Amino acid sequence: MAVSRFGVSLEKELLDALDQYVEENHFANRSQAIRQLINRNIAEKKWQCDNTVAGSVTLVYATSRHDIQNQISDFLQTYTTEVLSSQRFLLNDSQTMEIIAIKGIAHRLTELADRLITIKGMQHGKLSMSRAD
Repeated sequence: MAVSRFGVSLEKELLDALDQYVEENHFANRSQAIRQLINRNIAEKKWQCDNTVAGSVTLVYATSRHDIQNQISDFLQTYTTEVLSSQRFLLNDSQTMEIIAIKGIAHRLTELADRLITIKGMQHGKLSMSRAD
């Protein structure tokens, strides 16, 4: 893919914030950081436009909560078109992490993630989506 160069003018505070973002995220340079920020913005806009996106839902819950595992399974069966894969990991004796790979229309993926994340007893949940076109 061809790369185009262009100049950008920023206020000092914004440039300092960009440099901090570069450092915190271990980018090689500002261009990589700006590229990532633009891609993220485009993906988030696609979420709102209901285009096709791909992503994952990461869930953390108590290993002893078999009812949570059953509810997750029920939801995944409802969204079989969107669910690509699911994998469960034991983090320690008391916590399980489940990662669900998904692809589909943004509002359907958001709906699925919201249903999973709000299961009673869920300790943590996060949806991540990216462009899939």
